[in-house]
Amino acid sequence: MKKVVFAICSAATAFACQAQESLTDYNFLRLPVSAHVAALGGDNITIIEDDPSLIFHNPALISCVSDRSINLNFMTYMEGTKTAGASFVKALNQRATWGVSAKYMDYGTMKEVNEDNVETGTFSAKDIMIGGTFAYTLTDKIAGGVTTKIIYSSIAGYSSIAMGIDLGLNYYDEENDISVSAVARNLGGQVKAFNDDFERIPLDLQLGVSKKLGNAPLRLSGTMTGLNDWHGRFANHFVIGADILLSSSIYVSGGYNFRRVDEMKISDTENESSHGAGLSFGGGIQLERFKLQVGYAKYHVSASSLIINATYTL
Repeated sequence: MKKVVFAICSAATAFACQAQESLTDYNFLRLPVSAHVAALGGDNITIIEDDPSLIFHNPALISCVSDRSINLNFMTYMEGTKTAGASFVKALNQRATWGVSAKYMDYGTMKEVNEDNVETGTFSAKDIMIGGTFAYTLTDKIAGGVTTKIIYSSIAGYSSIAMGIDLGLNYYDEENDISVSAVARNLGGQVKAFNDDFERIPLDLQLGVSKKLGNAPLRLSGTMTGLNDWHGRFANHFVIGADILLSSSIYVSGGYNFRRVDEMKISDTENESSHGAGLSFGGGIQLERFKLQVGYAKYHVSASSLIINATYTL
């Protein structure tokens, strides 16, 4: 099993090194699904929680999720755009865990016009992802996971299909409360394009670490994203977050996404501001069998986003 995981990771690294900057389809895959991750800046691959929605961010993390846990989530995005998802995790034995997941994004109804700008009707657009995950505890501190997924997109009668793979490794030292992860998200590509131009899906190589500070109720996280594409500012590859653990079942979180702040800046004659885009916060109540988490963030200067997760262990 170890040889298989390391072989897959080596192949992923080689593939990423050959990747060139280009436009990508299926960018809804970049959005966070976990409300906790959204509150920590939108990218986190290291928090150790009993949260099935982490399957979307690092498949290795479901090794720490309770048997037969189901999660439902809903997120508001831009005006008229909604996204929802679900995940289920089942333990096979002490070392192996599997899960299934799905994500849906509805872009609403838009006006259809011809070349003369005459309205001829309306059309809709949507994206769907369905995935299956397998995670395995390689040692007492290291877990690996892989997710295979089918991605479907349609707009105004046109459609495309892609196949993708997420790979994840996590090292967790419970005694020192430190977690380190590496993830390759969205390896793969289209098998059916909208037209004759086949586009890439949004490959993202990530490294991250989370550390609880001794006996203090504070856990800090840092995540590096886009390690396969170094165009732009170096700082834009970093996302930082912090959890204040008020008790064993209640937390509040905050995060800062450097890329989002930079890309959402608007300049006028005197000032330059992202109007809060890039900042995020949230909180959650995590009981033994039921968990409720909420995250708030701005992904655009003119729109706010609210994401809600509910988890129940059967």
